[in-house]
Amino acid sequence: MNRTRWVSTLIVSIHTSIAWAGDTVTLGKVASVSRRVSLEQIEHTQWDFLLNKYCDSSGFVDYLVWQQSQPDLQMLDQYLAHLSTADLSKSSTHAGQLAFWINAYNAVTIRGILREYPTSSIRNHTARFFGYNIWDDLLLPVGDHTYSLNQMEHDVLRKMGEPRIHFALVCASVGCPPLLNSAYTTAEIDSQLMFNSKRFFANHKKFRYDTSNNSIQISPIFKWFAEDFGQSQIERLKTIAPYLPDQQAKDLAISNRARISYLDYDWDLNDQASKVAPTP
Repeated sequence: MNRTRWVSTLIVSIHTSIAWAGDTVTLGKVASVSRRVSLEQIEHTQWDFLLNKYCDSSGFVDYLVWQQSQPDLQMLDQYLAHLSTADLSKSSTHAGQLAFWINAYNAVTIRGILREYPTSSIRNHTARFFGYNIWDDLLLPVGDHTYSLNQMEHDVLRKMGEPRIHFALVCASVGCPPLLNSAYTTAEIDSQLMFNSKRFFANHKKFRYDTSNNSIQISPIFKWFAEDFGQSQIERLKTIAPYLPDQQAKDLAISNRARISYLDYDWDLNDQASKVAPTP
């Protein structure tokens, strides 16, 4: 191939890649102003039904069967369209906002995986430079704006001052918090966040401690989002202490003697089809 032809081929290739970059997928649908309602009026019953049907008590999802059920895929799409009718300009409670956005994040994630299934990991769909990135390019219209998963997490939920969101937001991976098999609700959000936080730290793959050497091993979630738990290590450990599995762990966390290290993060899909028995 001569130089001129090689350069021309390279330019075409670059232009093709740039055109492909940032391809987006929009779920839900933009709602007319007359159809919009407050967050408190958003119903999560369809999402609750689907979670109860396809998510087990360990947070693993039956993607295979769900993907094969056209009625239930349509129900999920209807739920996402319902979320799109929320009017963010109308007043709502802090609890209502938390329930709405956690459900939205998890439902968009699951729908995104169902679009790609079969797949072994969400990381297979997170292109860094060119092409589709599920965290940036899978969008949900809400009111006058569209929100990616990253925007929901970083621009909305993390700014709400509730660190327990990190034990509720599910990235469809084994290493993330287990997906609750019921929808978060305004009335029960506090108890639901408490439950999932305690369940997170009861998992040996996400939290371990040893009082003989004052060591704590913890999920890297605690490192990635450290500032959400406090400005210092002792503040962060005090934040999570109420959710630790026993009194010894709690005492170590608040002792100011704990040495922290981070466990590996498992990016394998939280898929019932490939689920293995948990380590005791």
